[in-house]
Amino acid sequence: MLHERGAELAQISGALRTAREGGPSLVLLTGPLGIGRSALLQRLAARAVNEAADVRVLRANAAPVEQDFAFGVVRQLFDSLLAGATGELSERWTRESACFANLALADEDMPAGDRPAVAGDRPTAAYEPALSGLLSLLESVSADGPLLILVDDLQWVDTPSLRWLAYLAKRLRGLRAVVVCTLRDGEPRARHPLLSEVVEAATHRLRPRPLSSAGTAALIRDHFGEPGDEEFIRACHETCAGSPLSLTAVLLDLAAAGHRPTADRAGAVRAARPADLRERLARSVRLQPEPVRRLAAAIAALGEPGDPALVPRLAGLDPIDYAAALRDLHALGLAADEREPRFVHPVVADAVQSSLSVAEREWLHDHAAELLYRAGRSDEQVAAQLMAGVTSRHAWSVGVLRAAADVALRRGAPEVAVRYLRRALLDASLAGEGRSRLLIDLATAERGLDPVACERHISQAIPLLPTPGHRAAAALRLTPAVMGLLRPSAVDLLRQVADELGPPDALGGAAREMALRLEARLRQSGIDDPAELTSAVERLYGMGEEPPTATAAERELVAVLVSAATLTCRLPADEVTRLAMRLLEREPVASARVYSALPLATVALVAADSVDAVGSWLSVEQRIGRSRADVTVGTIADGFGHLEQAMVLMARGRPTLAHAHADRALRLSDAHWQELGLAATIALVRTALEIGDPALSERVLDEASRRSSSCLPLAVAVQFLGASVDAHRGRWAAAVETLMACGRRLESAGWRNPVLFPWRLRAAGLYQRLGDPRSALALAEEDRLRAEEWGAPVAMGRALRLKGMLLGGESGEDLLREAVGVLRGSANELELARALLQLGGRLEGRPEAEDLLREAAALAAACEAPWLVERARRGGGDGTVRLEDALTRTERRVVTLAGRGLTNSEIAGELGVTSRAIEKHLTNSYRKLNVSGRRELIAALPRLQAVKGS
Repeated sequence: MLHERGAELAQISGALRTAREGGPSLVLLTGPLGIGRSALLQRLAARAVNEAADVRVLRANAAPVEQDFAFGVVRQLFDSLLAGATGELSERWTRESACFANLALADEDMPAGDRPAVAGDRPTAAYEPALSGLLSLLESVSADGPLLILVDDLQWVDTPSLRWLAYLAKRLRGLRAVVVCTLRDGEPRARHPLLSEVVEAATHRLRPRPLSSAGTAALIRDHFGEPGDEEFIRACHETCAGSPLSLTAVLLDLAAAGHRPTADRAGAVRAARPADLRERLARSVRLQPEPVRRLAAAIAALGEPGDPALVPRLAGLDPIDYAAALRDLHALGLAADEREPRFVHPVVADAVQSSLSVAEREWLHDHAAELLYRAGRSDEQVAAQLMAGVTSRHAWSVGVLRAAADVALRRGAPEVAVRYLRRALLDASLAGEGRSRLLIDLATAERGLDPVACERHISQAIPLLPTPGHRAAAALRLTPAVMGLLRPSAVDLLRQVADELGPPDALGGAAREMALRLEARLRQSGIDDPAELTSAVERLYGMGEEPPTATAAERELVAVLVSAATLTCRLPADEVTRLAMRLLEREPVASARVYSALPLATVALVAADSVDAVGSWLSVEQRIGRSRADVTVGTIADGFGHLEQAMVLMARGRPTLAHAHADRALRLSDAHWQELGLAATIALVRTALEIGDPALSERVLDEASRRSSSCLPLAVAVQFLGASVDAHRGRWAAAVETLMACGRRLESAGWRNPVLFPWRLRAAGLYQRLGDPRSALALAEEDRLRAEEWGAPVAMGRALRLKGMLLGGESGEDLLREAVGVLRGSANELELARALLQLGGRLEGRPEAEDLLREAAALAAACEAPWLVERARRGGGDGTVRLEDALTRTERRVVTLAGRGLTNSEIAGELGVTSRAIEKHLTNSYRKLNVSGRRELIAALPRLQAVKGS
């Protein structure tokens, strides 16, 4: 896979033809590390043998570890030439090799003071017999055919062999040979006098260029067996700067990971750090002189782009030595520019770091931290250096790490802040209150990422704090349990601190505020305990008609108490609306409500069907959230904003839009706030239930099932969705059983709100499908009584629609009319559309039916519910339609085959399409025909086909 080296190969081939006629030459191949000199020699050797049978190839590879092996390269050359030879040539080689072997032994026998500093490094005259003998041997061999002598890495050739090469270079005349030597740029040994003689004697100097974009694309195609996307090629070319070595290493790494050369893998190219390449570069760095190694280490430690003022100071180099070392790094192909301390590839920094000992790295980063600190660099720059070491000798290190953590939190990187603060805790000098403050800072950073660690560090900090007030303030840093997800140990901690602080009524000022917030947290932690919920409602009653909401703590407590009243329906919806609106009116839009229980007020208003004011309040809050200086708080606020928007949109009957907001909230929660993630998952489940798409429901169910099952709201939501999926699959009995179990669980917890948990509504519909109208009507009546108790229009309208749908005759019609009237006062237009659709279908043939169905279709379209639009256009009612009106031709064929009992795969084979296409056609058909799944479709098909011609 040699690309863009045709010119070099052609020149050497031409030199070989000239040598055949008696015109020898010496070719020097130069270039930086990784440019492909060795690969070019390999190709030359193979090509020479293939193109001419009489060409003899002598090859040697020099290595740094063999520089003390006298005549090592000469031995390689002649061993490769005379392997298997017999007769006179073999005898002459034996004599010549014995000659220079004796010279090397003579060096070893010399007294230490007289011995050459480098093995075999004697005056040239001492070697004359051996050198001329080897030259004579070459002349004899070249008489039979041209020689191609290849020496790789001239800079590492042992001195005696180098002396012979210099000797040969001056005496090539008359020899039918081409000598090709490679020499790496930037190597200090290139200044050796003997090597300089070889370089000066070169008749041709070739310098392979970096690969072009086209060459990069060709190499990518060779590695993957397919052409790369343009973006992938660009990433490879820019990252590897045309270096065949770097590019090959990156491509091998990506191929091993199973990647293809597609545009979406461009990021993987830029992030690649091939281990083989790192080790190759590290070996090269270790061989460099001390100034070059020190400069490389300084650049690696300080990062890129290196500060020209600090890099030489960290390396301990004066301006002259710094400039020379930087030139050498550039010549080696490690630095991108000879004037700027910047590596050509991030893997070079990794290689330099790996070439250092642990002690060297520790000293380097500690010294770099001190230089940056004294130079007034940013806290995060200094902290990055402290993080690279194990300990620090500087008194200011803890302060810098805390300041850097604060910056990280503000820019939305709590995980980075946690690492800084955990590193600061390693400082053994911290004790007492100072250590407790650091633990509290750490817990604050962790509360959205790791609630368990947050609790652990708060528990460690509290005993070190001097007063109950300090301990209460620390306990309030625990993750607010909006979903009631506090561990028992955290509840015990809050209760212990609250008992020590005292009851709110006995306190004043900041102490009272903390006591109120502690009470709010403790009450919210018991939301699945009916006794705790009852106690919370009694506390709300005790506050009178106008509970105090002047302070943030008072509002947080009232929000929790109102939430308890909402769950239990112990207050009517209009009273809950009044109290929740009072909370929002008094809450500043720029407050850090994401760290409190105040989002519960939105839930209460949604349950009460009073969402108009919430929408405008949220739009202002989101504008403030986007302008926050603290990115972490702003991101969480944005997430809660999307979550609350999803709830409001659901309450208005816009499930598709709500689903997009819930999904966005979930994505924002992943790296910042576990509680937000749970709440967003519940919202996703609720939107999937309302949309009714089986494929969407299954995807959301799979994702939701992986979340915490100890969260009662989420566990209930997952049960609801699981029942819906079962119903879509025709498993109605299993779905009913799940919903009834879910209802029992909710009732035992005291959660009675029919808007938040409409399990009776869904179970009644399934009982009707199962042919059990008595159970269906019993649940419908229970739902009506509960809705009447709660008083929200959407709850009443749903209950009336359900009962009217189950009952026939005038009584059913009257209930449906009443449902429409009630729902006209609700914010939920989708529920109104359903009621209009039911009533219009019931009144089929009467003059007003058409108007009702037209209004239902318009509302359904506004709510982005196409399945309801289609039903309204077909006449609503019980879903009895003509197949040719409801379905496309392909859908009718799929439904007919499904009715015969064929599986999706069998239908796909029959029609010559994919199983996925069949699944999509069936899903659309279920919606259009108002059936929940294959089982109900098969049961209804005879009835649907019977009205085909009507």
